[in-house]
Amino acid sequence: MRARLKTILLSNPWERFIVSLIIVNAVILGLETDVSIMASFGHVLIALDTFILGLFVVEIALRIYAFGWRFFTQPWSLFDFFVVGIALVPATGPLTVLRALRILRVLRLISVVPSLRRVVGGLVAALPGMGSIIGLLLLTFYIFAVMATKLYGPTFPDWFGTLGASFYTLFQVMTLESWSMGIVRPVMEAHPTAWLFFVPFILCTTYAVLNLFIGVIVSAMQDEQLANAEAEQSHRHDENLEILAEVKAMRAEIAELRAASARQ
Repeated sequence: MRARLKTILLSNPWERFIVSLIIVNAVILGLETDVSIMASFGHVLIALDTFILGLFVVEIALRIYAFGWRFFTQPWSLFDFFVVGIALVPATGPLTVLRALRILRVLRLISVVPSLRRVVGGLVAALPGMGSIIGLLLLTFYIFAVMATKLYGPTFPDWFGTLGASFYTLFQVMTLESWSMGIVRPVMEAHPTAWLFFVPFILCTTYAVLNLFIGVIVSAMQDEQLANAEAEQSHRHDENLEILAEVKAMRAEIAELRAASARQ
């Protein structure tokens, strides 16, 4: 029974069914944000949302029954269990904020769709390399923030009056959001050589350090894809070996039958 149930839960039709439920649930949760729609069809949407949540609970229960304790050793299974479990907590009193977290059920698409799992796996694999880059970025920010506070703090206290204000202003400059007309040009009116400070900062952060993030993530995702390809190739190789072993066994049986018939 468990083996048959496991085969059903891992089949493509079941996967497509769960994906369809997640997409429909996401649409329902989006419609619930519209006041006019809720006034007309609120009871229908709530009933559908409750029904789909019940299906998710049944699916999780079936997976626990089919896989047993191994269900709780799989990270993506624990992720599904957590996302569905949040929706079961009564969203009343101080837990009202949990109603907004129901949209997290849409994240189950990541655990269901293999291509999305590979992307997330690549991002997770990139975290160790990103730690060093984050440290370098923070060090760069700290150096430039101290310099900006000393250079431009007295003239522009709202932007550079404190170290925290300088951090935030430089973060805005790094994102290139209104950095020229909004910050740098006003500063250059009082300090004409300010471009000697901001241009190197943009080059060091926006075009150098942030591109290192992209490089590390791309490299990690390529490694993840290669690892998956090697695992799939190894699995196919094992299947081929099993087929060859079965063919050899069949040949041996046929040879024995021929020898037995020849003796007769």
